[in-house]
Amino acid sequence: MDTRVWTTLTGDTLAEDAVEITGPESVLPGTFRVEEAAATSIAAATLAAGELLRLRGIEPGKVSVDTRHAAASFHSEQYIRVDGEPVQFSAPLSGDYRANDGWVRLHCNYPRHVSAVCWGLGVPATRAAFEKVVAAKSKYEVESAVIGAGGAAAVLRSREEWLAHKQGQAASALPVAEIRPLGPSEPVRLFESDRPLGGVRILDLTHVIAGPVAGRVLAAHGATVMHIGSAQLPTVPPLAVDTGMGKLSAYVDLETEAGRSRLRKLIARADVVLQGFRPGSLVAKGFSPEAIAELRPGIVVADLSAYGWEGPWARRRGFDSLVQMASGIADEGGRTAGLDGPGPLPVQALDHATGWLTAAAIMTAVRRAATEGGSQHVRTSLAGTGEWLNSLGRKESGPTGFDGGEWLEEADSQLGRVTRVKMAGTLPGSNPQWTEATHVPGSDRPVW
Repeated sequence: MDTRVWTTLTGDTLAEDAVEITGPESVLPGTFRVEEAAATSIAAATLAAGELLRLRGIEPGKVSVDTRHAAASFHSEQYIRVDGEPVQFSAPLSGDYRANDGWVRLHCNYPRHVSAVCWGLGVPATRAAFEKVVAAKSKYEVESAVIGAGGAAAVLRSREEWLAHKQGQAASALPVAEIRPLGPSEPVRLFESDRPLGGVRILDLTHVIAGPVAGRVLAAHGATVMHIGSAQLPTVPPLAVDTGMGKLSAYVDLETEAGRSRLRKLIARADVVLQGFRPGSLVAKGFSPEAIAELRPGIVVADLSAYGWEGPWARRRGFDSLVQMASGIADEGGRTAGLDGPGPLPVQALDHATGWLTAAAIMTAVRRAATEGGSQHVRTSLAGTGEWLNSLGRKESGPTGFDGGEWLEEADSQLGRVTRVKMAGTLPGSNPQWTEATHVPGSDRPVW
């Protein structure tokens, strides 16, 4: 385990015997140390849960993580089945496209992103049309046009190009997570419970993978997590099923005053607000971290972003695959594998690691609010996680036959019989578990 993570989160040195990591170093293909990143981030969250147990007078016991279980957990969306069948989702226009001077990735998982590519490049929504127009332009021209139209894209950059870019320079200074004071309050009282987060209420205003994974982890450690979505916004079905474990699911339309009023009422009785809106978006609706802390002194506000909060891309839309393209990860992966083009990580490691690290930081901040008082502000980013992954060094390219089947379980849900990856991380004092499987989106009332 990379003990720097624990020191960054808590300021403390991790005891040598605090965590046991089992399993092989190399489980997944590729030379990036994805297994170490997975095991470390899972261990950090489990340790943070253990410290909350200790605060409750319960001995947490020795934390352990198996690298094979960690690898399966970082690929959890691929294992999801409902009544034995895969959850269908198609995004045929997402992918890597060859320009006349290199490669660019277009993110087209959502209709609005497809529309932005069509508008920015002046083409119909077909793969052939995208390939033709991209091939006739420079990679930076394509990236600029799509971003300018409100879409999501990233050029394949080398590590050297990334570090020469102003955003790469800003990202290189990002920690894996940061916890800062947000405002004064008396210490928050935790309700009596034999679970780390028992009685803790969490509003989950996130989408895709990183933020929802954080909420899923917190739910497994006993929190009441309410995911807030909107009937007007599209979802990726496999992700919604996978990351909805243990959560309530309610709809609130933040484009209306009635919806914003409802959210303010929910915040006033919450302990944590976890949000993954693009930087500035939720602020524009009246929910800055400071405004949230005024509504509920002693609250923990957790913000996730793609590229961090400084630099020219601070407000840019971004996703795991795009950050890999921009930051040199996909370039190195392609060159190492002998590919003529990008070579992504074997799993969505930036998303998943950021989710677990965010959960670890939130639990640490909850403990701080309970012992020292004060509202707390947690910030994490995919780019910061990417910098940390890069710092772990390299390994020999791993095997390609890992299937993860031994880490699967089944559970009944409102959607049917769900096959899923078991919750990772062993905590003897209170092992994490989901008390409910995924709810139908929007099926719960937005009230505590």
